[in-house]
Amino acid sequence: MNTQILRTRKMTLGIIGFGAFGQLIAQYANGYFELLAYDPSTNLKDAAVDLGVSLTSLDVVAQCDVVVIASPVSSFESIVNSVAAVCRAGALIIDVGSVKVQPFDIMKRLLPKNVDVVATHPLFGPQSARDGIRGLKIAVCPIRGRRHLHLAAFLRKHLGLRVIMATPQEHDREAATVQGLTHLIAKVLQSMAPLPSRMTTRSFDLLVESISMVQNDAPEVFEAIESANPYAADVRRQFFRLAYELDVKLNKGTNS
Repeated sequence: MNTQILRTRKMTLGIIGFGAFGQLIAQYANGYFELLAYDPSTNLKDAAVDLGVSLTSLDVVAQCDVVVIASPVSSFESIVNSVAAVCRAGALIIDVGSVKVQPFDIMKRLLPKNVDVVATHPLFGPQSARDGIRGLKIAVCPIRGRRHLHLAAFLRKHLGLRVIMATPQEHDREAATVQGLTHLIAKVLQSMAPLPSRMTTRSFDLLVESISMVQNDAPEVFEAIESANPYAADVRRQFFRLAYELDVKLNKGTNS
């Protein structure tokens, strides 16, 4: 994604998966690219028109200069197979999923050698980006080629994002705690609803705010974070073990 090229001609950017996050991508890519998108849903025409996106077939989207895969983990390998069959030589293929080890392995194995491949994870979503994305973080994990450097420069210069270069393993190890625990605690607290809203502290208000940022995520997001991340189970076990030990200690103090 050479910024010099962006000044001389408008490249095509294809978004596979035009849900909430695919639409967020379109919002910020509009003006830099000619935008195309594919999604199996049939009720996205109004959103596409509003964002200047042409809805078309998967094959057409997969032949864009830049292809962004924003599909759920459950369908990711099937989508990559479809992209691999028709993508153009020299294309840049990017994913934006919440886990990186598994997509990294799939894309490296299935995509042809004549395309550049980068795994990314924007460390924000539609809720946390509602006031803009400038200053927010994105993880970039190079897979094949050198254009991760051009991508990082574009993200910094044009979108104002803070780019974190990492390996897929580094990403998933940290995300297992950062995202895994956040979504886990949010899911538990949601199950305890209704939560108090009158006599609250600032720290509790912030906790409720953090829950609100993830409570509307698609179920596939929670599933990916908790099940597709190879390090998430160990973090959960450690968390529940320490919580249990604390509970036992508190119960002993109460009964003494």
